[in-house]
Amino acid sequence: MTENAAPAESQDLTPAPEPVPQAQNAGDGAAATQPPARKTRGGRGRGDRAGGNAPAPGADAAQRRAPRPVPPALEQLAALYPQLFGAVFRPLKRGIFQDLMAAHPEAFEKDALKQALAIHTRSTRYLQAVAAGQQRHDLQGQPVEAMAPEHVHHALVEVYKRRQGRGQDDLLPRLRARIVDNIEASGLSREDYAERVRTRDGAANAVLDEAFAELAARAAKDEALLRTYEASGQSVEAFADMYGMDVRAVTRSVVNARSRLAAAKAAAEAPEAPEAPAVTSAPEAPEAAGDAG
Repeated sequence: MTENAAPAESQDLTPAPEPVPQAQNAGDGAAATQPPARKTRGGRGRGDRAGGNAPAPGADAAQRRAPRPVPPALEQLAALYPQLFGAVFRPLKRGIFQDLMAAHPEAFEKDALKQALAIHTRSTRYLQAVAAGQQRHDLQGQPVEAMAPEHVHHALVEVYKRRQGRGQDDLLPRLRARIVDNIEASGLSREDYAERVRTRDGAANAVLDEAFAELAARAAKDEALLRTYEASGQSVEAFADMYGMDVRAVTRSVVNARSRLAAAKAAAEAPEAPEAPAVTSAPEAPEAAGDAG
């Protein structure tokens, strides 16, 4: 997903923390688990290369792989703005590159800053924050812009791709549920939401269609419960007690069903937009016609 555009361990899409720049959390990551031999940025000492602490053959590849070095510009960002690039990642406002260049014209080389921001915004920890639907933040750490639903959607799918297969749990049901929640929170119609998020990824599109089907089934269930509740003439509490249901679940279903029905009624009663008049070419100016000769 391109940024311009989420968690208990087994049932959520929250990834395991990635290596954090030294200026953010120098004690985290692989370096904190190595013996006190001479180390490089990746946390490996000479003792590892000599074979004294080398992993056994067949050990997990992730344990043998050294963390990628953190670009100096990203370390500098973490030192300057720990509330954005520190231990907790927060989504950045659009145009943050221009804001950084204006605030620190001498501190950053343009291409190096672009690369640092690209690495940061493509990291799993950052995508996790986007997938959670957090607002975008400015350089002062203040929320200034709501996260677009399509950005939340693409972040959800990407985090799922990175997490699925790492353990024995099937994260697909959780992904579908999160997409359903995002569709409802967006307030968009099925057609408008699909237009924003569909890509050439057939698997992702299939999950989207499953989420739409689940949302339709949920809506039908809510509307059936609403009809039964209204016909009962009971309070929500009495109705829930009569059917052995949770009061909060009944309230949520009733509110959701009424909201959907009201939105559908408003859409049906809204006047159709008038057709735009046909555009005709402007008549040729007399002086232009005279110049032609």
